[in-house]
Amino acid sequence: MTRRTDAAAPSAGPRWRRLPTPALIAVLTALVGLIDIVTAISHRPIRWTWIGRLIPGMITDAAAGTSVGAGLLLVGLAHGLRRRKRRAWRAAVALSGAAVLLDLARGLAVIPALVDLVPFTVLLATRQHFHAAGDPRTRWRALGALAALGAADLLIGLTLIRFRHGRGGATDQVLHILAGLIGISGPVRFGPGDGNLVASVLLALGVVTVGVTGYLALRPARPVAALAGDDCARLRALLTRHGGRDSLSYAALRRDNSVLWSPTGKAAITYRVVGGVALACGDPIGDPEAWPGVIGPFLELAAAHAWVPAAVGCGPDGGRAWQRAGLRVLELGDEAVVCPGEFCLDSPPMHGVRQAVDQVERAGHTARIDRIGDLTDDDRATLAERASAWRARGAIRGCATALGRVGAAEDADCVVVRAFHGERLCGLVTFLPWGRDGLSLDVVRLDRAAAVGLTEFMLVAVLRDAKRLGVTRVSLTFAAFRAALARGERLGASPALRLWRHMLLAASRWFQIESLYRFNARFDPSWQPRYVCWPANRDLPRVLVAAVRAEVLLPHPSFPRPALGSRRRPPAMDEFAAADDAQASAAASRDLALSAAGGHRGAAAGPTGPARTRPDIDSAGRD
Repeated sequence: MTRRTDAAAPSAGPRWRRLPTPALIAVLTALVGLIDIVTAISHRPIRWTWIGRLIPGMITDAAAGTSVGAGLLLVGLAHGLRRRKRRAWRAAVALSGAAVLLDLARGLAVIPALVDLVPFTVLLATRQHFHAAGDPRTRWRALGALAALGAADLLIGLTLIRFRHGRGGATDQVLHILAGLIGISGPVRFGPGDGNLVASVLLALGVVTVGVTGYLALRPARPVAALAGDDCARLRALLTRHGGRDSLSYAALRRDNSVLWSPTGKAAITYRVVGGVALACGDPIGDPEAWPGVIGPFLELAAAHAWVPAAVGCGPDGGRAWQRAGLRVLELGDEAVVCPGEFCLDSPPMHGVRQAVDQVERAGHTARIDRIGDLTDDDRATLAERASAWRARGAIRGCATALGRVGAAEDADCVVVRAFHGERLCGLVTFLPWGRDGLSLDVVRLDRAAAVGLTEFMLVAVLRDAKRLGVTRVSLTFAAFRAALARGERLGASPALRLWRHMLLAASRWFQIESLYRFNARFDPSWQPRYVCWPANRDLPRVLVAAVRAEVLLPHPSFPRPALGSRRRPPAMDEFAAADDAQASAAASRDLALSAAGGHRGAAAGPTGPARTRPDIDSAGRD
């Protein structure tokens, strides 16, 4: 777990504003790495002096092969150099220095050696820029490295065979490359001397691929976070006093969060690191007066690791706090909040919801509403088992703010709505506590054969039973860019606003932005703005990409299925899902698959859902 307090934070000022120098050095290093690869595979060594002519051909071939591997690693290290990672700097210095020696071993190739000397010298001269600590480690990076290096090996191998005039078809060339990576001669034939060079280069690439992948797979894992029991107890104490400020607060108890405390312990920030971006979701936890005492160390912690600090889905108070700390703020969308005391299913705006609920009730469905703490151990086990089974029917999506578990005894104040058809459990909805008098929608899980409108039926059930539960407000989902969609369809909207709305509608084919907005609007909620905060304009795309990765909101492609004589059901709101806690990792997921009345079935939520694209969604769970 990455954990830090003010007392341990660096005393320097805000250093999260990145200098351009490391980025330029990264480009230079990658460029020199590419030059090393090209010069090693495309040209024969030039033996300028009698010393060069004395170097055996076997050594020059081995040096050329090793140069290709060193160049490939230099290209791979460019990303770490851009992020000012100290480990990447050390490795780049060692590799660029070794590349100089390898160039000299290739028959005293002076010009390539001078080229490799440039990044070596520049890296040594700018070492003060590379101070960032390493990122938390997971073994999943080994798979990514294997895929990237494998693709690079294939590309370099095909290029090498072309430059060395290998004789063989495309299949033979691929087989030759695969065999050469493990030191075996393949079916492609070369002229005198070329075959040895190709074999040396391919073997060097194989060693690099196996070595890097093996290192990443076997090194000790240091996950992004594992919320400790002490942290949980302290966070629960803060939530008891201040949990009513933000509907996302209870999700701070997610077990794969990192937590950062203020020195007084009156405030905390829970976050996760995605693609070099430290994402804090929702407002800081605790007393607002203590928020600056934890926001400052959070920015310094991000600077120490070269992370981009960002807050996604914060409310107005949190947005102002982050803005005072120097971050930029942009309205991301609106959270739908329903007041049960004002909710009336018989009102005209509720026509679509009333129709869906009536249909489910006529089919004989019933709903049971309980606090998790009131269920028996068997009931909680059944709840977790059913939620896991229904989630497993489809793709699991990522989440940044869902609780990540269903039916845990420690979440006694959570509310679960179970829908039954006779004695068969066919759907469930869970809500997180929002202070003492509120609920926040967490997950929805439906059986594949569940009736259309079952989600609306369960949501209406909890709104009807709100008085018994002591609930005066219920938070539904987050609608990204709702204001633009609503204003853009009004009479007299400006051309720019209409154009922006049309762009959002086009994006809804993949992100279901409009469908989510329409579904929320059916409950006639009040809309509460949510914001995204980031340090500099150049970081905004990276922050949004990290948010999308955290939510995994992009829909999985699928092929349409034939109707087989049955008519496709009209859409309502599909399923939400929250990852169970047993093996949940930092990639534990969430997504939304939903659609509005009369629309089409959705596959994902808005493009930056951490603010409120509620939970892990199993979009393929129902057809």
